[in-house]
Amino acid sequence: MTSRRSFLRHAAALSLTPQLKPFSQNWLQTLTMSRPDLTPEQAARNEDYWVPIQQAFTTSPTLLNLNNGGVSPAPKTVQDALERYNHYANEAPSYYMWRIMDQGREPLREQLAALAGVSPDEIAINRNATEALDTIIFGLTLQRGDEVVLSKYDYPNMLHAWRQRALREGIILKYADVKLPSENEEELAARYIEQFSAKTKVVHLTHLLNWTGQVLPVARIAREAHRRGIEVVVDGAHSFAHLDYKITDLECDYFGTSLHKWLCAPIGSGMLWIKKEKIAGVYPLIANDKPQSDNIRKFENLGTRSFPIEQAIGQALRFHNAIGTPRKRERLFFLKNYWSERAAQLPGVRLFTPVKKDFSGAICLFGIDGMEPAQVEGQLLSRFKIHTSPTVWEDIKGVRVTPHLYTTLTDLDRLVEAIGKIVRKV
Repeated sequence: MTSRRSFLRHAAALSLTPQLKPFSQNWLQTLTMSRPDLTPEQAARNEDYWVPIQQAFTTSPTLLNLNNGGVSPAPKTVQDALERYNHYANEAPSYYMWRIMDQGREPLREQLAALAGVSPDEIAINRNATEALDTIIFGLTLQRGDEVVLSKYDYPNMLHAWRQRALREGIILKYADVKLPSENEEELAARYIEQFSAKTKVVHLTHLLNWTGQVLPVARIAREAHRRGIEVVVDGAHSFAHLDYKITDLECDYFGTSLHKWLCAPIGSGMLWIKKEKIAGVYPLIANDKPQSDNIRKFENLGTRSFPIEQAIGQALRFHNAIGTPRKRERLFFLKNYWSERAAQLPGVRLFTPVKKDFSGAICLFGIDGMEPAQVEGQLLSRFKIHTSPTVWEDIKGVRVTPHLYTTLTDLDRLVEAIGKIVRKV
């Protein structure tokens, strides 16, 4: 009897380990791969292809959510995984979290690395892009007088971190005078490169600006930075699982992203990447016993956190991979252009996001002459139940619209009609 009970306990433990018994998603694989003849561009415009993917989400049928740039909803299969892992954890937290779910991190690391095109030994799993990038910003060794080049259009939390280092340690921040929007790669790169000097140690680049959706020529800037011995930090919060690239394509040294945006993982999940030979030189944000180790896992000493959130990332990866990055990227770009090109034809409507694919993705910022962003956003929400994001930052003023894979063309028709009524004051 004792042996039988031991066997059953062992079998139950294995059944909870995500890499040994993943949740079934064969239906999604079948549906999304049912048209292998379609190129990514053709798939982007094939509405029948996207119907099952749209139905995989549980979004509101009344409130039209076009603010996916802040945080994206997870498909139901990810929600279900999170709920099941949470039930397991709460049956006996210290056992199921530390002895069972903790075993799932290495397979998860390998899956994230495969999507990112890097080594698993360069990937750390954490809670968001801020945590990942703060680990880099505060972990790099810099001396008083060292210079860091960045932009005032970088994400506020990253600006706060660099400014705190400047305040406490005397490093010098130099801001690239980026002119937006732009479809001139040479000009965008030049704005950063002209700030480089013999004292520059780091350049901080936001791959896709959250304010307008502008994509920066990161690799071009990184090549020049490396030629001068400057290290490159990339904020990929809005580009990972959105644009079609591998981290190595960016030619950077450090990279951080959130997984609860375009990967549609549970809210509160993120990823840090550091080039293998750079790991030992970065101190962890949360200290451990070997802060100068070259083991990427030293950055996962986060204390008690949500193991269910972490392990459910695996289901988000399956969902993403079933569609494929190329098709997803093309669809998101198509959705942005579908509504924005029509809205731009309305009198008084202006776009502040590039049109070309190399410089934009799903995010688009628009404005209406004579109206403040808050006024436009307020009318879209109160009159038409369309949720967007009013954006005012530096020289940027507009309303940010961000569709996602579950957004239908009918939804975007509704948006354009609403903008038209606001313009015509009807």
